[in-house]
Amino acid sequence: MPAAEFTYRGTIFPVPMSDTSPDAQAVQLRIQWSLSGEQRLLQAWEMSLFARELGRQRIRYEHPDWSEASIERELLRLAFFPAPLPARLR
Repeated sequence: MPAAEFTYRGTIFPVPMSDTSPDAQAVQLRIQWSLSGEQRLLQAWEMSLFARELGRQRIRYEHPDWSEASIERELLRLAFFPAPLPARLR
């Protein structure tokens, strides 16, 4: 596959889905490969926390009247049951 084509669910996109230049991407890769295993795990953990906080903020925006407990419950539901819950679990 040519470098400029990416496959996503059977569809080929003619341009890369990235806003990062190849030079900047090369620098990012060099930095990532220079990290120790512990540093990589820490980076992954921080990215996970950031993604969770983005999810919380979206839920707060969509449901400003919800309590923090409801927001946390919805965040967990979205993480583990992204499809609507079966009636018996609601």
